[in-house]
Amino acid sequence: MPFAEKSKRAAEKDRRWQRREKPVWLSPVRRIEQVAVEERICAMTFDDGPCALPACPDHFRGKPLTLALAETLERYGAKGTFNVVGDTSGSYPDRTGRTGTASWNGTAYDHYPDFNQDRLGGAANCPELISRLLAGGHELANHSYSHVLFGWSPLIHGQRRNLPDLEAVVADLRRLHRTMEEGWGYPMRLSRPPHCVDTLKGGLTSLDVYALMGYQYLAASFDGRGPAALSCYEEEVEAAWQPLERLLLEDPNALRGQIILQKDGFNRARRTPVAGALEKQLRLLTDHGYRVVTASELLDRAPFRDVTLSSGAGRAARRLLGLGWCVAFQDNTLRPGTVLTRGALAMMAFGRETVRRRIDLIRSGRAPFRDMAPRDPYAAAAAQAAETGAMYAVNGSFRPDAPVSPVEAAQLCSTRLGRTPPLGRWERITHGEFFSLVAEMLDR
Repeated sequence: MPFAEKSKRAAEKDRRWQRREKPVWLSPVRRIEQVAVEERICAMTFDDGPCALPACPDHFRGKPLTLALAETLERYGAKGTFNVVGDTSGSYPDRTGRTGTASWNGTAYDHYPDFNQDRLGGAANCPELISRLLAGGHELANHSYSHVLFGWSPLIHGQRRNLPDLEAVVADLRRLHRTMEEGWGYPMRLSRPPHCVDTLKGGLTSLDVYALMGYQYLAASFDGRGPAALSCYEEEVEAAWQPLERLLLEDPNALRGQIILQKDGFNRARRTPVAGALEKQLRLLTDHGYRVVTASELLDRAPFRDVTLSSGAGRAARRLLGLGWCVAFQDNTLRPGTVLTRGALAMMAFGRETVRRRIDLIRSGRAPFRDMAPRDPYAAAAAQAAETGAMYAVNGSFRPDAPVSPVEAAQLCSTRLGRTPPLGRWERITHGEFFSLVAEMLDR
């Protein structure tokens, strides 16, 4: 097995381990990588465009790369999700690094589509490409206006500058959001951080940013880009489509519900293997009975990672999700067999409206209860639940890890939904059982 392929598989194994071990909690922001869908559909996402430069090597007679990708998708009846930027020309002075390295397009900042070529990239400079993508039925997601890292990362582009705080990150995202709304009447709902760096200064993360923006986190589960750079273009094209072929030969259902990562731009060698590999990837998917849809359509068909909409828990959870409840964990799982605790119940009901309060608690360092630290992910929601009378705290303690009693569930539903479910007899109730209980109550 080639070294690059061994490294890729080892990195994926490590990412899977981290996903298993990393603690998660209920959240208004779901990190979308893959969803539980029963049909062969998947989504393709393209980062860092739009790009008005032609592919390299140019097999499309001078067409802008983004247009070539859109036309290739459309020949197969596919719709892409393009994670666009606004304009990187404001990130100078800067100097370019060596071709083949991470700083190929800038030492301090990224410049798209290339160093000193910023005028040919981004939504602000390529409005005709944005219009063309929308006319083709493709989706646009917010990849930030300037593509400056949200926070510093020692592992990814350690020399790169980053935005100073949460407010600067929100302002950068809102700038692109307004550009899309004012120019095209297009409201963005999904976002992916530059280079997927999530940690901000002050103990906050991109999920706090997206909660303020009302976004969901568009991650990915399969890397269709291939290596950053190989010795030649032909090797890079093969490295981009052959792993997909092997995966489908091993298991034709392996890509169901997955989000595939691509790049609408140049790699470190200033080549565009995506232009040569995309058609091969789409042909493979088509031959195996797949449809490529936008990420939003994928989420509409299957909102959660571990539960399909054909299940009672999935249908009930989706109904609560539509009412603004935080029913899923950060990794987009429902985990219907998990015992419902008081902290989780408060988060379900009040998490979406207490985003700013959570940030204020973290920054102030003031604990709302004796048994909940300011950084407890459920602290702000628990404080809101107690203040509204939906739940009670006794002697300054909230008991966030205690199982929810029938009386507590009835009290919260009465306060939040104006209806009271029948009082059951249980010592513990699971998330899935609670979803079904509420759905039955709403149907009465």
